[in-house]
Amino acid sequence: MQDKRDAIAAMFSAKGARVNTNRGDEYYDSLKQMMENRLNELEHTEVAAKSSIIHVLETEGLTRRDFMKWASAACAAMMLPASFTPLVARAAELMNRVPVIWLELQDCAGNSEAILRSDAPTIDELILETISLEFNETLMAAAGHAAEAHLEEAMHTFKGKYICVVEGAIPRAMDGLYGTIGAKGETFEEHLIRVASDSAAVVAVGTCATFGGVPAAAPNPTGAVGVQDVVKGKAIINIPACPANPANITGTILHFVLTGTIPELDHLNRPKFAFGYRIHDNCERRAHFDAGEFVEQWGDEGAENNFCLYKMGCKGPMTFNNCSIVRYNSGTNWPIGAGHGCIGCSEPQFWDKYAQERPMANTHFKAPTGGVEKSVDEFGLGLLTAAGIGIGIHAVGSIVAGKKGENNE
Repeated sequence: MQDKRDAIAAMFSAKGARVNTNRGDEYYDSLKQMMENRLNELEHTEVAAKSSIIHVLETEGLTRRDFMKWASAACAAMMLPASFTPLVARAAELMNRVPVIWLELQDCAGNSEAILRSDAPTIDELILETISLEFNETLMAAAGHAAEAHLEEAMHTFKGKYICVVEGAIPRAMDGLYGTIGAKGETFEEHLIRVASDSAAVVAVGTCATFGGVPAAAPNPTGAVGVQDVVKGKAIINIPACPANPANITGTILHFVLTGTIPELDHLNRPKFAFGYRIHDNCERRAHFDAGEFVEQWGDEGAENNFCLYKMGCKGPMTFNNCSIVRYNSGTNWPIGAGHGCIGCSEPQFWDKYAQERPMANTHFKAPTGGVEKSVDEFGLGLLTAAGIGIGIHAVGSIVAGKKGENNE
């Protein structure tokens, strides 16, 4: 089966979201030098290297060629020239030098489960297994005071260097007593603020952590909110979806390893390399939508012929994600491919707004264009403009400019 990353590279070529050829050699030379300096620095850190990605790949029966093939596609996904492929591969090998403290808050642990329970893990998932995971309540053997002591040690040892990954919403009602953790009974909110304060960046994984998700659905009795509503003064990267795709988690951490900075984000703090695409525009059933061929009810002739699912409540026209490109379950399928419409799980308040099997035009949430059935493209492109999301924007294009600006101050 064709590697799922090949689909990403092919999509970029087909859609024209390719490397900006207007940038001169000087720009890319500066970018490459900056990345090499960053990787050289990581190689000499005292962070204990744990599992080697090369060893893990060999154990899974994957070759160096498979790894480099993945690195080439990942390079394309980050809008970098092919000459950067060795740097991307080197960064993947050094991901175990960036410490990660993973917090599990108000959720079902579905994001962790999606990564851990794959019977045929992809390279993205295998790379996540090699990160220097210093703390994770769900996976660690320690408990109680021993677990808290280990967390304190990790925060002190890697102060200002670790990535704080957060899975789950934060309940604020009843002074946060809907969610407490540890032997000291620390509330989720206190726990998050304390750990995030000394981190290099905060990555919210899954829709619960990003926008509150299902716990925040009406009437939201626990007062659940997302990470960005609690943590202030820190770089926050949102990787929504239920669950988040491991490829998007890997890509975000890989970007940090390569550059020491967060990727370019949209207005919802989502990485543009993953969420700069509207589901509707890359859907395998889009041709049926354009032809006016819809599933009218489950099991009808349209369903048997894979017609468009919009009339059955698909929210692809107003959802931004790369599900149709990267897919799930080792890259084999995704909800629409399996016969169910998109429920918009990477968007804020998706459960209240989108999670029903009816078109948006038939709900009390009206599209600003007068209803997506009137003009689904008009509505979708209106969202695109409002979000300021540019498909094909260079994921690391502003880094060198930012560095030059710092030097001129």
